[in-house]
Amino acid sequence: MSDSAAWERSSRLYPRPNTGSICFDIKELDKATASFSQRNLIGRGGFGVVYKGTLSDGSLVAVKKVLEGLDDSDEEFRNEVEIISHLRHRNLVPLRGCCITEEDRPNGSLNDHIFGSSMGANGDSGRGRAPLTWPQRKTIILDVAKGLVYLHYGVKPAIYHRDIKSTNILLDGEMRARVADFGLARQSREGQSHLTTRVAGTHGYLAPEYALYGQLTEKSDVYSFGVLVLEIMSGRRALDTSVASNLVLVTDWAWTLIKGGRAGEVLDAALTRNDGDGNSNPKGIMERFVLVGVLCAHVMVALRPTMMEALKMLEGDIELPVIPDRPMPLALAHGSVFGEGNTFTASPALSGPRLNTGDVLR
Repeated sequence: MSDSAAWERSSRLYPRPNTGSICFDIKELDKATASFSQRNLIGRGGFGVVYKGTLSDGSLVAVKKVLEGLDDSDEEFRNEVEIISHLRHRNLVPLRGCCITEEDRPNGSLNDHIFGSSMGANGDSGRGRAPLTWPQRKTIILDVAKGLVYLHYGVKPAIYHRDIKSTNILLDGEMRARVADFGLARQSREGQSHLTTRVAGTHGYLAPEYALYGQLTEKSDVYSFGVLVLEIMSGRRALDTSVASNLVLVTDWAWTLIKGGRAGEVLDAALTRNDGDGNSNPKGIMERFVLVGVLCAHVMVALRPTMMEALKMLEGDIELPVIPDRPMPLALAHGSVFGEGNTFTASPALSGPRLNTGDVLR
């Protein structure tokens, strides 16, 4: 929520035309969040900070405060408000007005629950809270998939989120997932790919064809979703910067294990322990989720499933294909897409055929 005068024109709440949402006075949101207190901090998005708040009617909400003032050039903020004002789906964060809100109690971001405050010595997540259970992880992955299916197929023209990552997935009181932060979202041009010279997103989650060539399609979101699935299932970050020799993508790490017949080693250690009563999680199903994640994050666009196909694979409605080989994967080290240099390096842990220009577009 920007505190710009554009959003403070009135001391009263008033409806925004044609959206059913409300323009809130900044004082209402300041009161709801206890003056944007740090104890109410939920997480940080692409263009601001998100706080938990309680409105005067008792509604529990998530309030996104834009870090910079709103002006006529702030297309991202206006774009986010416009797009999510018209979205209605249980796995997407709806818009109450000039804030992001949930109908249920906000429970922080997925990032908080996967990673806690640090990474463990063995690469698994260092946690300040209990690790997510397998049923919770399964539900979260399916919720995110259903939200993306709705964006890609449930609205016309389709919407590409462009910034799917763990900090942009909010959890409610029942640990159900909702996709948030539509500041980078773009509407498609009737199924055509969108070419852009301004690539935006987050290291580790960017599809190669989008990061390198600016080609944006629904498969760009599919790639990011695949990375997210691997994070959830392994407890490892998308981009591991703790390795002294180089940056390591979770996709490269998981690919190496899977091609070596060791898919089970991708799983977070917390998922491979029994519950104390002699019961264990269904390893076969968990490994299927890992394989879907790797398939979605394939370096070549044509070999990734659509979000609809990925959801059906996760739910067991269709069989997974044999995981196809791929050219040497790309690890984006210091990409020019963020305006600093133009160096891209390949993971030293893998070998394979050299990636020809344009391969990732096919």
